[in-house]
Amino acid sequence: MNATAPRSAPAPAPDPALLAAVRARLAREGAGATPARVAAALRAEGDVLGDAEVLSFVRLLRADLSGAGPLEELLADPEVTDILVNGPDEVWIDDGHGLRRVTDVRFPDHDAVRRLAQRLAAQAGRRLDSAAPWCDARLPSGARFHAVLPPIAPEGVCLSLRLPRHRVFSLAELVASGTVPPTGARLLRSLISARAAFLICGGTGTGKTTLLSTLLSLVDPAERMVLVEDSAELGPEHPHVVRLQARPPNIEGTGEVSMHQLVRQALRMRPDRLVVGEVRGAEVVTLLAALNTGHEGGGCTLHANTAADLPARIEALGCAAGLGREAVHSQLAATRVLIVHVVRDPGGRRRVAEVRVLRRASSGLVTTVPAVTFPAGGAVTEHAGIAELGDRIGQGWRTPAPTSADPLSACGGNR
Repeated sequence: MNATAPRSAPAPAPDPALLAAVRARLAREGAGATPARVAAALRAEGDVLGDAEVLSFVRLLRADLSGAGPLEELLADPEVTDILVNGPDEVWIDDGHGLRRVTDVRFPDHDAVRRLAQRLAAQAGRRLDSAAPWCDARLPSGARFHAVLPPIAPEGVCLSLRLPRHRVFSLAELVASGTVPPTGARLLRSLISARAAFLICGGTGTGKTTLLSTLLSLVDPAERMVLVEDSAELGPEHPHVVRLQARPPNIEGTGEVSMHQLVRQALRMRPDRLVVGEVRGAEVVTLLAALNTGHEGGGCTLHANTAADLPARIEALGCAAGLGREAVHSQLAATRVLIVHVVRDPGGRRRVAEVRVLRRASSGLVTTVPAVTFPAGGAVTEHAGIAELGDRIGQGWRTPAPTSADPLSACGGNR
């Protein structure tokens, strides 16, 4: 949304050797990093420090023993969505303006990165060691965590964190940030009101989940939403939301609960809106069937580089799940789902680029046809699919609502 404020200069780092010695002493004694115990450990190591320095040691040790170490400050920054650690002195973040290296955050050594990766894996109830050199899990905080150890990563431990949004943006806020143009906001609001099925597609990090949460917050409070997710990331502001979350297999390879199974269960829970956080596997078959059997207004996200690639992406998923090519396209065409494509500009800004409709060719295959495009900084352009779009959501979105004191009132908030 907004540029990250300049961070304050970091405090002088304590002596790494002294920090390691105090850490080792506390570990041997089984003592927590309280100010009194840290001060006692410092005295035992032959150093007497002032109160401010002791408190600095306490913060560092707590972060290193039970927290996220040097990453604590980045995790607390509401603008940061991704943290990537490629080595002790190579930390990158994405705060909505593209990837950039953070030069004032670093680890003492490779062992410190490894300890953090293993500690985070343990928090998620997963194993990360030489026998299981990678981990893909969700942390209790909601962050998606991935790590690989040597020798899989020959240059050292690589750690990746995808952080959940701390709050849901209103449609008016997305307009103000340039993510959605005013006309696009009216179109999206009409899409939700008309209970049209929709699919948000785009590449990694383009803001698909953020936009989906915003749109779901526009759903009538009287409707019941059932959300099916691999990792809990959606957070719509809505009074009636039921969540189902997939579960990976345990170390023994048992206990898995798949997205496909959860979508089937969701259909038996009387959803007014069935929402799949991200379609990436066999659940596409059940979802297509649901959208064709009276479950109106459903939505999901799906990775696709362009909106034109969407039918091929769904075809690949459907065929891998056992459907024939013709059956996949027949089911997809019958959903009449609307496609909202989001992109990320070279400068890092995420925005809605276009809305498309489905059209079945004489060959029987489905293609996507542009209805409305929203060029960066340009005027809204209508295309060949505008008539089908109008059939689905009406024409009211073309005309702004009467102007009030609030310049964004035509877009509305989340209600």
